[in-house]
Amino acid sequence: MNIRELIELTGAKDMTPEASRETEVTCGYTCDLLSWVMAHGKAGMAWITVQTHMNVIAVASLMEMAAVIIPEDIEMEEATLEKAREEGICVLQSGKTAYELCALMAEAGLPGTPREG
Repeated sequence: MNIRELIELTGAKDMTPEASRETEVTCGYTCDLLSWVMAHGKAGMAWITVQTHMNVIAVASLMEMAAVIIPEDIEMEEATLEKAREEGICVLQSGKTAYELCALMAEAGLPGTPREG
């Protein structure tokens, strides 16, 4: 699945249309604790979080994630969106809950984060 297909699946609004919509999405993840995401994040991940500050983009960029999805129509500050544009990180905004987004992604066959061990 790529970003374009993820947008179609979730009905999310693309807040960073400058970022590539052809980036491959390899797995999904939901978490709001940034240190936990840094420990478990993966390249190509679609990360669902209610966090909207600048550090979200730093983590997504560091982990080479495909997208950040903000649920429940939560607004992200323009400065944070501008940083996402600079870093080429796709930010999506959805009216759906994190649970609903996870269910849609799982039903479409997108796996959760692979576990080690």
